[in-house]
Amino acid sequence: MSLIPTTILTGFLGSGKTTLLKRVLTEAHGQKIAVIENEFGEENIDNDILVSETDEQIIQMSNGCICCTIREDLRVTLQLLAAKRRKGLLSFDRIVIETTGLADPGPVAQTFFMDDEIAETYLLDSILTLVDAKHAAQQLNDRQEARRQVGFADQIFISKADLVSPQELDALQHRLKHMNPRAPQKVVHFGDVALSEVFDLKGFNLNAKLDIDPDFLKEDDHDHAHGEHCDHPSHQHDHAHDHEHGEHCDHPSHQNDHAHGQGHHHHHDDDVKSFVFRSDKAFDPAKLEDFLGAIVNIYGPRMLRYKGVLNMRGTERKVIFQGVHQLMGSDLGPMWADGETKTSKMVFIGIDLPKDILLQGLEQCLV
Repeated sequence: MSLIPTTILTGFLGSGKTTLLKRVLTEAHGQKIAVIENEFGEENIDNDILVSETDEQIIQMSNGCICCTIREDLRVTLQLLAAKRRKGLLSFDRIVIETTGLADPGPVAQTFFMDDEIAETYLLDSILTLVDAKHAAQQLNDRQEARRQVGFADQIFISKADLVSPQELDALQHRLKHMNPRAPQKVVHFGDVALSEVFDLKGFNLNAKLDIDPDFLKEDDHDHAHGEHCDHPSHQHDHAHDHEHGEHCDHPSHQNDHAHGQGHHHHHDDDVKSFVFRSDKAFDPAKLEDFLGAIVNIYGPRMLRYKGVLNMRGTERKVIFQGVHQLMGSDLGPMWADGETKTSKMVFIGIDLPKDILLQGLEQCLV
């Protein structure tokens, strides 16, 4: 039986998670969705789409979807839902887990890798983070949880953008891009977002890495080739560029941004940052495994998401790797194409990670 796709929906309080959820639940897409709410906060799904108020943990909705509150461990709830589905007591095609406004999505995501029974039943599809444009600057300044949610995202939706000026929105998008260059950003109005942008994004599917994230590999090559110093498209380019020049400034794009009059969005040096490592030399698999193992051991709690496409000695195929906190996995991807430069590229998103140690350490793992 195929795995049940699961989406984690996270985001700031008041960012419109419930609006988005309601739209997804009521849209006529012919899919039955099970919603797991991490707790009924003030933002829970309105009763008008629930059949009845009950004390049951699992409630059937009027449209055939199910709603379920977690009172214990997420793992237990997922196992319960899967068991009921196998016995034909419940019918659903996918799961959406709505976390509370300040939850750390990390442990929720890790559940899907740690427990064999869960991993054999569910496929973690992606983490969606909703950001409220009106209150984002304040929330990102004040709350590390809000910054972590941005770092974890596979896809960022910005709501309430109509309540801020174009300049403020632009500054926010720059700031988010700096924290997480990997996640596409989309400005949405009142949960009005196509389902194709919500489900089946394959953010955690190792092999699908290149299909859903072409910018991850291409954007900076393009910028690099043109030697442009444009402040917008690609912070990855800045980071990679600086690395090649041996500079160790944590924020290469500052000078560049100020030159373009965009300096206003860098008043904050956020603790959630990203950086990129790239090399055309092959990695020594044993050295790399030892080094990453050591790094994850020490910095795991501060490592939010990390991903890469690697050129490994001993295989003609790309090696695709990714991780959340202390858990990482890798997989063999497609063959390197004829004439394709075998470039390893990794992106790390985390809280105050020691960029120099990581970059130098990775350098030493090359053949």
